[in-house]
Amino acid sequence: MDVTMPYNGGLTAEQFLFYEMRIVSKQYLEGKPIDKIIEYIKRDNLFQYPTERKISKLARACHRRIVALGNEKLVYELANAPVEVAKQINLYAMMRYNRLVREFMTDLIGEKYRQHDFSYTKKDINVFFSRLREQNDDIAAWSEQTIMKLKQVLTKCLIETEMLDSFRARELNPIFISTELESGIRENNDLTALPAFNCFR
Repeated sequence: MDVTMPYNGGLTAEQFLFYEMRIVSKQYLEGKPIDKIIEYIKRDNLFQYPTERKISKLARACHRRIVALGNEKLVYELANAPVEVAKQINLYAMMRYNRLVREFMTDLIGEKYRQHDFSYTKKDINVFFSRLREQNDDIAAWSEQTIMKLKQVLTKCLIETEMLDSFRARELNPIFISTELESGIRENNDLTALPAFNCFR
């Protein structure tokens, strides 16, 4: 992960996109370029969106995350593995692609797992964003509405991967990293990502 990478607030629109990622990764594995993938999705309305307006944008976002994984085996598992395994890989793809997700997962969630502190409150996520705003002018310029939406999306990522039971939950679940994801992270030599999935071996 390139720490010079700018922070990207695009997560407010892009979100977790699990089912979209499944669809795009299957097409990616067939060697189709992104424009052909978008055509295919639009033709059969695979995303099941009411209009075509967002399809191109979100399919491209999925494609960028898949490329950011940098690991064909992980892309294969993302497309084909059981849902709980593929959701962990999807979160890792988000971490590889989006610096904000990466830092949230490693600096906040990974640290909680490291310290066996399973509490998760609004205060935790507020402190995380306050620190980022102090350190980064781009984030300091984001509106309150954007920050609020990002907090929701990041919390939803925890719910999707069963690290958190619901928006009201105040405790993290001590999850187990899937074997497929752990192998992929190690192959990528991206060991700083492991604590985000409660892995310290």
